[in-house]
Amino acid sequence: MRRAVAVRLSALLAAGALTAATGVALSTTTASAAAGGVTGYATLNGGTTGGAGGQTVRATTGTAIHQALCARAGSSTPLTIQVEGTINHANTTKVSGPSCNTAADKIELKQVSNVTIVGVGNGAVFDQLGIHIREASNIVIQNVTVRNVKKSGSPTSNGGDAIGMESDVRNVWVDHVTLEASGGESEGYDGLFDMKDNTQYVTLSYSVLRNSGRGGLIGSSESDRSNGYVTFHHNLYENIDSRAPLLRGGVAHLYNNHYKRLNESGINSRAGARAKVDNNYFEDSKDVLGTFYTDQAGYWQVGGNVFDNVTWSSRGGDNNPAGPNPTSNTSVSIPYGYTLDGANCVPNVVAQTAGANKGLKVSDGSCTPQNPDPTDPGPTDPGEPTEPGPTDPPAGTNLSIGAGADGSSKASGTSYGNVIDGSTSTYWSPSGTTGSVSVKWGSATTVSRVGIRTASGSGTIGAYRVLNNDTGAVLASGSGAGVIGFSPVSLKKITFEITSASGTPRIAEFETYAN
Repeated sequence: MRRAVAVRLSALLAAGALTAATGVALSTTTASAAAGGVTGYATLNGGTTGGAGGQTVRATTGTAIHQALCARAGSSTPLTIQVEGTINHANTTKVSGPSCNTAADKIELKQVSNVTIVGVGNGAVFDQLGIHIREASNIVIQNVTVRNVKKSGSPTSNGGDAIGMESDVRNVWVDHVTLEASGGESEGYDGLFDMKDNTQYVTLSYSVLRNSGRGGLIGSSESDRSNGYVTFHHNLYENIDSRAPLLRGGVAHLYNNHYKRLNESGINSRAGARAKVDNNYFEDSKDVLGTFYTDQAGYWQVGGNVFDNVTWSSRGGDNNPAGPNPTSNTSVSIPYGYTLDGANCVPNVVAQTAGANKGLKVSDGSCTPQNPDPTDPGPTDPGEPTEPGPTDPPAGTNLSIGAGADGSSKASGTSYGNVIDGSTSTYWSPSGTTGSVSVKWGSATTVSRVGIRTASGSGTIGAYRVLNNDTGAVLASGSGAGVIGFSPVSLKKITFEITSASGTPRIAEFETYAN
């Protein structure tokens, strides 16, 4: 009988971290992945951009999140929802409208597309309230905490899953989140990160999953094999009984994760699943890889992993661990570029980057976390309204029309003037994935809003800064495109600086407004 995770919580808090093993050679594998941008399988099948290029609103309640979804022109109109505060059952109700299909007991992203939910300011906590993604595509969830979601007891939400996906879901990026429970199934909890019934092209990156009986699954049964193409990288799985994750069918890529205190089993590849397991660090755990609790085998390709104080059970019946000396029994081709940190520096890198409210730090494969500026993708003016946030388009005249423009090196065939011509069919692109473009006037002009519009085929803006070019002051910072608000400022030149991106951004319009 499985032990409840809650019984071990006091021991977890008292235990100190073990010193990482030394003497392991760093990997020399190098490839490309944009720092701060979407990575892994979520980059395929057209990519994952969420609400980039659409309206940005703020929400401090679950009802406000649902209202934002329902207020869109259509169910696929791009939308970024910046969330701050505690979202719970008391402030979450069902909202109806032609562009939404919401519920009262969860955050419901059902039959929608092109949505970003991102925690800003002092952070966003979904307390006992799960996030449900169903019949949806192009969804980004970033910088939030989801905790103590129950399937039994009171209150219940989302079948006990912190984040759950099901029924024809495509292209989801979950990044820098913290998913946690306070026990196992006997305490009323289920999975932290579940995918089933035809869910594909998903990336979970720089996240923390802890204190749960079940980390998560791909496929709800041995016959549910329509899921897959999932990447897990730079995540911490800590104090998890099993399912870290459970894979049924499909392909998964797991690299540079730190697995700590997997109490009964870890990566459970079964029912024909194929897992590529690269440069992970397994610590103080049991049976971290294999096929468990079934006679339907799964497969794995392993390389560069560290096994620090890992124990292995004997093989037999439905229990087939890959250790004590794991070797590959298949090969898995990965169709995207990625960068591997050496396994022995993974605990340190993950500790500095994974989870909500860590500043969206990432790794570039050098074992030194990068700290993209910004840490808060929302407007910086504390006087800005939180419900619903900056309007799109902003009120007033676009001051960029008739102004001048310049910037850093531009891609061939593009022009700085394309961002101030009032047309979204023309655009400026940097020479590469990062760069800056400016709007300038002959005399001082007051600005308190900018609107960044991207053109069709644009790469995803991972991080940006809005600068007062006269003084160098940072007016605002964030990620993605849309409307950006800040305290009114009088200046002659304002700059939009892209500090990280996935692909090459195409900025169609750099609008400026006084109001």
